[in-house]
Amino acid sequence: MAVKRGSRSRASRKKKPAAAANRGWKGTFWLWFRRLFIAGVAVGILGAIALGTAVFFAQRDMPSYSALMSSQTGQSIIVRARDGSEIVALGPSYGEWLHDDEIPAVMKQAMVSVEDHRFYSHPGIDPLGLARAVYNAFSEDRQVSATSTITQQLARNIFLNSNRTWDRKLNEAILALALEWKFSKEQILELYLNKVYFGGGAYGIDSASRKFFSHSARELSLEEAAIIAGLVKAPSRYSPTADVDAAVSRANVVVGQMVRYGDLDPALARTVDVEAVKLREEAGQDSIRYFTDYVLPQLDLLLSGETFEPIEVWTTIDTGMQAAATTAIQSNVPNGTQGALVSLDRDGAILAMVGGTDYVTSNYNRAVTALRQPGSSWKLFVYLAALEAGYVPSSSVKDVPVTIDGWSPRNSNGRFTGEIDVRTAFAYSVNTVAAQLGNEVGFSNVANMARRFGITTEISSYPSMVLGTNEVRLIDMTRAFAAVSARGQSIEPYGIIRVTTADGEELYKRQEPRRYTLVPDYVAAGITDLLQTAVNTGTGRAAQIGRPVAGKTGTTSDNKDGYFVGFSSGITTGVWMGRDDNARVAGLQGGTAPARAFAAFMRYAVRDRPEEEFDTDLQLPEWQLEPDDEFYFGDPGDYYYIDEQGNLIEPDGTRVIQGGAGVVEGEGSNQGRQGSTVQGNSVDTMGLPEPPQAADDDFLERATGGALPEDDGRGNVTVRRGADPPRGAP
Repeated sequence: MAVKRGSRSRASRKKKPAAAANRGWKGTFWLWFRRLFIAGVAVGILGAIALGTAVFFAQRDMPSYSALMSSQTGQSIIVRARDGSEIVALGPSYGEWLHDDEIPAVMKQAMVSVEDHRFYSHPGIDPLGLARAVYNAFSEDRQVSATSTITQQLARNIFLNSNRTWDRKLNEAILALALEWKFSKEQILELYLNKVYFGGGAYGIDSASRKFFSHSARELSLEEAAIIAGLVKAPSRYSPTADVDAAVSRANVVVGQMVRYGDLDPALARTVDVEAVKLREEAGQDSIRYFTDYVLPQLDLLLSGETFEPIEVWTTIDTGMQAAATTAIQSNVPNGTQGALVSLDRDGAILAMVGGTDYVTSNYNRAVTALRQPGSSWKLFVYLAALEAGYVPSSSVKDVPVTIDGWSPRNSNGRFTGEIDVRTAFAYSVNTVAAQLGNEVGFSNVANMARRFGITTEISSYPSMVLGTNEVRLIDMTRAFAAVSARGQSIEPYGIIRVTTADGEELYKRQEPRRYTLVPDYVAAGITDLLQTAVNTGTGRAAQIGRPVAGKTGTTSDNKDGYFVGFSSGITTGVWMGRDDNARVAGLQGGTAPARAFAAFMRYAVRDRPEEEFDTDLQLPEWQLEPDDEFYFGDPGDYYYIDEQGNLIEPDGTRVIQGGAGVVEGEGSNQGRQGSTVQGNSVDTMGLPEPPQAADDDFLERATGGALPEDDGRGNVTVRRGADPPRGAP
């Protein structure tokens, strides 16, 4: 028994350390749990104190409600046409401030349902919404989605920017709590609905209502309220003026949310017809936005210093020409293609600009941004270089097969015509001649000529560049042709004339830039001759408008681009057509749709301008004149002339009278060379010995078969008869 008791005692002693260890592990766990819990509570308390302190100071420093009401975001800009009429208002438009009791209930319900359905129950931030977003992010392995409440959105719109950083989100939360501390829910919702951005420059529901529906927000229907509430998520994507289908779809989501959260009876929701809403038409706001998008960014350079007050921008655009340009492009562009047009006045003022067929569908400005090949319209620079090097329109050239550095250009008709002149080669856009001229004057000189005339894009000087393989901007090509129209003087396109404040204070006024001579007058006259011939009898015949027009067509390989640029009566217009994906367009040539669009626009553009004949008279420099008799025979003062009646004329214009004494004065004076007088049929040469007679009188009588006249010394002439000449005499 003793042994057994000892055994049991030892076994018990062996188990006690394990139990003690077990109790120690649990004790350690609970010990650390309590410590962490206490530390967490402490950190939470400290964090709450810090957050509360931050919120306290934020609400204390927050502007009053009236100050928040009067604050504005951004700068309003009114853009005016050249006649002073308003063409577009950009920047913030705030409409009328509506107080809480003036805002339709359906508007408030729609906004709360779709943006923050727990708005009336949370303190400015939504813990439940945040927790759900975090859970969804971890379970679906994605980023935490946006969970901003209406109050947070208001704080961001008024006080912060839209950067997606953690410190900005923390500040947003603190300001949201401060707003809830300082203002009531009704005041916060009122501020929000009057300040939130709805797109198109409209801030607040009244501005949005007037922009999209042409009436005050006090009169909003359920369908209209749903459309406006749906804009907040993505104003540009769901704008009813940009995409009606997207706006209707989003509005139906809003209606569904209103039903889900009890703000709309399901039976009433089934009667809602968002598609029946009548939208305000914005006439003239389509294509003109291409122009405003181009010129307004220039304000950062034109205005010295920042200004946040409303301004008015006075531009060069002509609203009538803009409408005509839009119609000309839309009426002539082939199906499935885009078109662009830019028109410049003689001083570079932009009269019209169309960057595409529809601004709403695509705001990409093809007139000033797109890089496309100009085709044969690039030959302008080839022939300018050739004319400057000594060619004239009548110079002889040869349309024959040619190979330059392994490159063999082909003519579009596949034929070669042999010897022609420069004028014909240009008018019919003969590629082989352009290649030879480019090779002769130097491809680098052609590139330099293009640079001289305002081409700003990269230019490669390989041989095929003479056919327009370098990509250019339409506005640059139009500028180059405008310089030709200006007789070789430089042109700088511009769209802003002056900028003023709303009170009329002038902030900027354009100064006329210094103009430079790009080519001599005779070169400008020569290229104008060629351009006019191209329209009269060549590839640009479709651009004729019943008055002088000079221009050039351009077509790229596989008909991917069609170009026409030309001028008349001081207006220069460039037209491009093609596809954005650079695909082939069947039948597209510069002399077809682009030339027709040019003609349609120009008939309107020049209708009130006097008809102007082109200066194509080449006053060539001395070194380029053809050699004449003066070159071979010396000074004209050294010899006599014979007039149409056979009378002898001295160099000074004195006519010599045969058969009588005296002098008859012609256009010049009778003072010929000093010391010389005319008497009868002889000239006194100041006593110089008279040269001997080449043949005696007897020989002359026999040779002529008659008597020679004899002078008696007093001016009387008699004829002495002689014998007939002998047979065989010369």
